[in-house]
Amino acid sequence: MIWLAGGEFRMGSDHHYREEAPAHDVRVDGFWIDEHPVTNRQFAEFVRETGHITTAEIPPSASDYPGALPGMLQPASLVFTQTDGPVRLDDWSQWWRYEFGADWRHPTGPDSSLDGLEDHPVVHVSWADVKAYADWAQKDLPTEAEWEYAARGGSTGEFVWGDELAPEGKQMANTWQGEFPHRNSMEDGYLRTSPVGSFPPNGFGLIDMIGNVWEWTSDWFADRHAFQLDKPCCAPSNPKGASLEGSYDPNLPDIRIPRKVVKGGSHLCAPSYCRRYRAAARHAQAIDSSMSHIGFRCVVRGPGPGGA
Repeated sequence: MIWLAGGEFRMGSDHHYREEAPAHDVRVDGFWIDEHPVTNRQFAEFVRETGHITTAEIPPSASDYPGALPGMLQPASLVFTQTDGPVRLDDWSQWWRYEFGADWRHPTGPDSSLDGLEDHPVVHVSWADVKAYADWAQKDLPTEAEWEYAARGGSTGEFVWGDELAPEGKQMANTWQGEFPHRNSMEDGYLRTSPVGSFPPNGFGLIDMIGNVWEWTSDWFADRHAFQLDKPCCAPSNPKGASLEGSYDPNLPDIRIPRKVVKGGSHLCAPSYCRRYRAAARHAQAIDSSMSHIGFRCVVRGPGPGGA
């Protein structure tokens, strides 16, 4: 883990997606944060020691999903699938497949494995899975403010490495090059996840804060930043985001599944579709769901090096 002393920074953005606004000043206390996302190797150790079974490995209960077709109540997770050609970008079902037998050990389906992926970020982990790992490791999940402070690495640029997505043509993170979701030119060398450390660290020495996989945070999601000034003169300290009640999707009033904030974008973020390869970017993720492009990293709050 890497110690960050904390401080004040400008959180959010008024220039991209609505949910990133309003930009506002925030203070966070010092904390330790994992250098890179939790890998398959690390998650496997947790599973060996605890016997944990992930959400994607458990058949959904009919009582939790009234009206679901019986044939759909099987262990499964969402897997990205490239399309054969251009499709409407307002219909995510064109490229996401509910794959029976997909889970953290089988990232693209039941016939896949982790061979050669030991140092890639673990994926297909729900909120319950990442919380169980954090508890086992005696750590926690970062708040959105902690995560964004860490991701920025002291930078005020458009991206955490500066103001150009690919300075002098160099790919700085695992994202999508080409036309999403049917053509990835793989200028960064990867179609899906990449081994942690494949791209330069940010200014704090942290790896893969942008791209590769989205990362869970502990904050409930709201479609605008929720914050309260401690004093009229001062930035809020260690904000915690929205309420559980406020995290439900207003477009799905009959589905009461809370949503957490995920941060950082993934290997599927593309200029032609999802420009969320920025520290300010944020997205909602239902706590009961897992996907092939969402992982996590942990934090520890408390004394810094030497007990300071």
